[in-house]
Amino acid sequence: MIKIKEKSIQWREGMTVADLLKDLDDPQHYAVVKINDKYISRPDFKKTMIPDNSEIFLIPMIAGG
Repeated sequence: MIKIKEKSIQWREGMTVADLLKDLDDPQHYAVVKINDKYISRPDFKKTMIPDNSEIFLIPMIAGG
């Protein structure tokens, strides 16, 4: 299991950050995802595997001026 937004989600072997975001079906665009203590930027979402028992924080894109 992995923990995201204070809820548990089923983990599967080979799960990437991109897979997780697709599974969540969340329309929000995320620039960075934090897995435990490691920050992953958008270009690495498809190749970054999520370890089992991870705690994940989704960090959305923010625009402004």
